[in-house]
Amino acid sequence: MPDLENDLVKDREEWYAARPDYMVRMTERSRKYLFHIVEELERRNMPTELALLPFIESAFNPEAVSSAKAAGMWQFMPATGKYFDLKQNMFRDERRGVVESTRAALDYLQKLYGMFGDWHLALAAYNWGEGSVSRALAKNKAAGLGLTYSDLNMPTETRYYVPKLQAVKNIISQPQSFNARLPLIQNHPYFRSVSITRDIDVKLAANFAGISLDDFKALNPSMSRPVILAAGTPEILLPWDNADKFLRRLEEHANKPLASWTAWSVPKTMKIADVAKSVNMSEKELRSINPIPNGMQIKQGSTLLVTRQGKLDNDVTEHLADNAQISFAPEVVLRRIMVTALKGDTLATLAARHDVTPANIAAWNKLKMPVALKPGQSIAILVPTTASAKGSKTSPKKSSINTGVKAAPSQNHGNGPKAKSQANAKAHKQVTKDAKASTQSGSKAP
Repeated sequence: MPDLENDLVKDREEWYAARPDYMVRMTERSRKYLFHIVEELERRNMPTELALLPFIESAFNPEAVSSAKAAGMWQFMPATGKYFDLKQNMFRDERRGVVESTRAALDYLQKLYGMFGDWHLALAAYNWGEGSVSRALAKNKAAGLGLTYSDLNMPTETRYYVPKLQAVKNIISQPQSFNARLPLIQNHPYFRSVSITRDIDVKLAANFAGISLDDFKALNPSMSRPVILAAGTPEILLPWDNADKFLRRLEEHANKPLASWTAWSVPKTMKIADVAKSVNMSEKELRSINPIPNGMQIKQGSTLLVTRQGKLDNDVTEHLADNAQISFAPEVVLRRIMVTALKGDTLATLAARHDVTPANIAAWNKLKMPVALKPGQSIAILVPTTASAKGSKTSPKKSSINTGVKAAPSQNHGNGPKAKSQANAKAHKQVTKDAKASTQSGSKAP
C-alpha cells in the first residue's frame, strides 16, 4: 500500500508520540493477535500494514463497543456483521471473536478494494461506508476534480483515518525516530485453536489451561456467558504453550461433569417466579444470569440459561446454541380506550386521571408536544386490561369515555395472568417504559 505523506500524518505522528504510555498499552494488547492477522493478510496477498487497523478502530480491544453499537477490535455494526456471517445470539457475538472478526474484516476490505481499486479509498469506505465514498467520487468526477483519497470531501473522522494508520505504521516501523520504546512482539503464533466436544464452564476451561480468566477471555471474547457450548463454539483459542495442558486435563475428566449450566426453552409465557420454581432456582439467581427486566414475563419459546440439575442435565443442542433468543411481555397487559376531550382538557389533565404521563398520551396518538386539545377530539389511552370505564378516575364533568370505539387490545404480548384491578400509577408507568424496552438478545459498517 502506498505511503501517505501530508500534514495530517505528521499531526497524528506527533499526537501518538506524545502519548508513549498509550502506545505501549496498545502494542502490548496487540501481541496476542498480530501474528494471526499478519499471517492471514500474507495468505491473501493483502498489504500487511492493514494488521494495524485495530489500533485505530479499537486500540486492539476485542471487547470494545462504540456508542453506535459497533463491536470488537474491527468494530462491526450488527447488520454488517450478519452480512459477513458473524453469528450474534445470546451465547456469543462473533463480532468480538478474534479469528471470526478478522476473517470478516479482511473479506470486507478485499471487497472494498475490488470496488475502488485503491487501498486508501477502500479504507475510507471501511470507515465512512462504500456508498458515501462512491457518491463523493461521482461528485468530484462531475466537477472535474481529483479522484484520490486526498481529493475527496470527507467527514473529519474519515479525513484523519488513513493518516492515523500511516502514523502508527511509521512509529512502529521506526520507533527510534520518535523516541518510542515499544514492547517486542514475537514472530510466532501466540495462540492455537483447540476442539471441544462437550459443554464446559469458562472458569473450568481457564483452570484446565492454567491461565487466568482474563487471559482466557482475551482470546475468547465472543463468549458472553459462563459456559461454552460445544454445539455452537466447537473450538476455543488458548495460548500456544498451554493448549496441550488443557487437552490433558480434559482427557482426565472424560467421565466427569464439565458444565454447571445448560439452556432451557420456556414452554409457555411465564412470570419469573414461575420460571424460577420450574428450574429450581431463586429469582435473584435467575436474573443474575439472564437479562430479565423488572415488570416483565418471559415469552414462550425464549431460551434461558439455568443451572444444570435433575432432568436439565444435557449439553445444549446445536439449534438452541445457534438460535437462542429471549423476549418479554408486560406482566400487566394493556388495552386501548378512546377518551373524548371536553372543553378545558389538556394532555396533563387527561394523564393525571389515567395514571399515565402526557408524553405517554402524545406517543400513543402520534402528537407533537406541546398539544392544544380541541373539544370533541378523540384520544387513545392505554390502561390495564382489567381497568373499566367505571374504575377509571375520569370525571364525567371533564371528559367522556367511549368504551365502544376501537377497544381492540394494543399490547397483548403474552398469555400470563391479568393485572390486578387496582394497579397503581407507578406500576403502569413502569410497564409502559419496559414494554418499549422489550428486546431480543442475540444480536457503522465497520
